[in-house]
Formats: sequence, structure tokens, C-alpha cells
Amino acid sequence: MLNVRIVLLVLGLLLIVEAVFMLITAGVSAIYGEYDLPYFLWSALICISTGGILFGANMKVPRSIGKREGYVIVTMVWIVFSFFGLLPFWLSKAIPSFTDAFFETMSGFTTTGSSILEDIEALPHGILFWRSIIQWLGGMGIIVLSLAILPVLGVGGMQLFVAEVPGPVPDKLHPRIADTAKRLWGIYVVYTLVETILLWIGGMTFFDAICHSFTTMATGGYSTKQASVAYFDSAFIQYVIIIFMFVAGVNFTLSYSAFNGKFMRIIKDEEFKYYTGFVLVTTILVAVVLYVSGGDSSVEKSFRDALFQVVSLITTTGYATADYLVWVPTLAIVMFMLMFVGGSAGSTGGGIKVMRIVILLKNAYYELRRLIHPNAVIPVRYNSKAVSSTVVTNVLAFIVIYMLIVGISMIIMSIMGYNLDTSIGAVATCIGNIGPGLGEVGPAANFAHIPDFGKWFLSLLMLIGRLEIFTVVLLFSPYFWRN
Repeated sequence: MLNVRIVLLVLGLLLIVEAVFMLITAGVSAIYGEYDLPYFLWSALICISTGGILFGANMKVPRSIGKREGYVIVTMVWIVFSFFGLLPFWLSKAIPSFTDAFFETMSGFTTTGSSILEDIEALPHGILFWRSIIQWLGGMGIIVLSLAILPVLGVGGMQLFVAEVPGPVPDKLHPRIADTAKRLWGIYVVYTLVETILLWIGGMTFFDAICHSFTTMATGGYSTKQASVAYFDSAFIQYVIIIFMFVAGVNFTLSYSAFNGKFMRIIKDEEFKYYTGFVLVTTILVAVVLYVSGGDSSVEKSFRDALFQVVSLITTTGYATADYLVWVPTLAIVMFMLMFVGGSAGSTGGGIKVMRIVILLKNAYYELRRLIHPNAVIPVRYNSKAVSSTVVTNVLAFIVIYMLIVGISMIIMSIMGYNLDTSIGAVATCIGNIGPGLGEVGPAANFAHIPDFGKWFLSLLMLIGRLEIFTVVLLFSPYFWRN
């Protein structure tokens, strides 16, 4: 039977954590002396009050989390955080529509980056900072943050870690899951600080630098400018962001290895090789076509535009320095295909993930060999180790369900009156947590014109994509709720 009280206890604690970040944002509002300050204070008070009641009423609950509680907590945290996180937007009238405020907030926490805003620069600094920090929190994961806190209360967190961390097989850096969470967040913070300093040196204001560092490391893509990174028109800034987008799309356990001087583990990692290969090969292809068809563009500009857009899409960050929909049709198709790749397992990127694609392709190849040699035992190997049939089945099931959801969702969007480009673009970008899509939701457009039902539906796709499908889909299975 589901232990509802432990779910409420954890939700209460995390609402208090969310309130702390609202108060930090209120400090930014106070520094700039803008009108949004009282709304952050009121929002924080609502979060603290609600969280305090939930936490206090369930203090004496048995502190154990099973698989069932883990999946419910992980899903509910993202929904609850989004409902409370929309308060500053909605109360301040920065986003007057409740539906729009929820869409913007869910897009932030899930690091999707799809936006309904049409004049970002008109917003106060506090609201812009809140948009950035919710992506930063969602990037490494709300639950991963909580795992560093829960052990103090005597609550175990392995089930939460398994349910939230992206990838078919979650990596632990330390036998104690709380220490793993602390190491992951430590690396995340260091990267964010380094990028902030480099962007500041490159000419951004400190405010813009820290906001873009938050959303780069989260592979979220929210910018403080309507024109995104293209606004700054700086090669140095673009290359810095490219580097950190790429790093954010790498498994953070490899970053941990790098911090410990174990560079050979990175070089030998198969997923890293394929991830790097995808980026390089696609960039060269796009750059060559851009240079040949781009008229006056220099070799460096063609390469930089190609590299930026390729890394942004494959890591599901969603920043833009060019509108790939106005490129030759071949490149638009390439960009669309990148939306389904995603970053590495254990990264902040969304999408299917490179590891799953590699295992899928290897399994298809070995299946052909098995047809020729039916009596041979030919296991799928990954990083020189045989992959268990359970993992292979998990990967195949994930991709089938992923594409099934994409297909059904496209039909739903088309029923709302959108053409094929917009329907598949909106669905692919939301379930892949990317940001810009195709058609009327391309990099030069936004989601403001989508009807309310469509925004709620796409918000659900964002959640499903961020939690890697199974975590959410399981809750709709009757088997999950049976004793």
C-alpha cells in the first residue's frame, strides 16, 4: 500500500527548499528595486506555509521509501514545484494567464525552454532570474538536490535516484547515494561558476552571464533576450556557450573522473565517443552545406553557426544564433533528426539519449548476425561488457513507447488545426525537452499562439520527457497500484 504520508513529508520539505530559492530571487529584485519584489515574498510565504504544514503533520511517519513511493514522489515533485513556481509570474502579472504561467514554469523546471513570452527584455530582473534559476534546479534534478538533504531526516533515497536520473542505468559515484548527489551538485556548481566568469569577461553583464550559465548547464535554453544568444553577436560568447553546452551533455560521472584525473576513462567511454562523433560529423556536414549555399558567410562563421545549432539541439539546450528553418531543406531535416538524439545518459540533456541509440543500433546489427548464425551466442557489448537482456529490452521498450507517444501526440496537435511541421515540431521539442521546434514553433517563433488545451497537453509531454517516460507512465498502470 502506498505510504502517502512519506510522500507528503518529502513534498513539504521540498516546498520549503523552493521557497528558499524564491527568497534568493527576491534579493535580486531588491537589488534592482523593481516591482516584482513583493510577489516573490508572497510566493515564498505561500510555499513555506504549505510546506511547513505538510512537513509538520507527517514528522512521525516511518522514514522508508519503496519503489512505489519513489515514483509517486518524483512525479509529484515536478508537478507541485511547477504549480507553486508559477506564482511569481502570475501574481506579478508578468504572465497574466494562469495557463501560460504554468506552461512557462513547467518548461523551465523540465529544462525544455519553450516559451510563450514575446517581449522578454520588458520583464523585471527578478522574473528573468527566476526563469533561469528554475531551469538550473531542474537541470541536475530537484530530487538529486533533495538526496543531499533527506538523509538528515533519516530518509533513504535510492528509489528516488533511480526514478529521476536520466539513462537506462543510473551511475553512482559513491556507495552512499547522498554522497553521489553532493558530488554531482558540486561539479554542477563549479561548471556554472566558471562559465559565468568567462561570459562576464566576454562582455555580458554579470546578471546576463549568471542567467545564461544557469540555463546552459541545465541545457534549458531560457535567455534574458528575445533574440536568445544571437543578441550578443560575439564569437567568444558563442564558443564559451558551445563548450559548456557540450560538457552539460556529457555524463556527469565522466566529469567526476576528469576532476579526479582519470582521463583514460573518458577516452575509453563508448557513449562519449559516439556523442562526440555525432557532433563532429553533423557539424562538418552542416558547415559545408552552409558555406556552399550561404553566399557571403566566411568559413569560420559557417562552422560556428553549424556547431552552435548542432550542439544546442543534440544536447537539447535550445539556444539559437540562427534560424535553421531558413537554411536549405536538407539541413532543416538534419536539425529535426538531432531533436531525437539527446545528450548522454546521466547528463542534463533530454531526448532519447546517445546510449540508447547506440544499444539499439548494435542490437539491430547483432540480430542480423544471429539470423546468419542461429546457434551462436552474440551478446550486445557496450564499453567492452555484455549488456544484459533486461537493459536491451528496456531500451527497446523505451524507444517504442517514445515514438508511440510522439505519433499519438502529433495526431492530437493536428486535430487542433496545426499543420504537419508545427505538430511534429511542437511534440518533438516538448517531449525531448529541447525548446524550439519546427513550423510555427520554430527558433524564430514561440508557443504563445497555442490554445490553452495544447499548452496543458504539451506541458504533460515535457514532464514525460524529463522523467524518461516510464516514471510517469507507470502511474497510469493498474498493476502499479495493486498490493
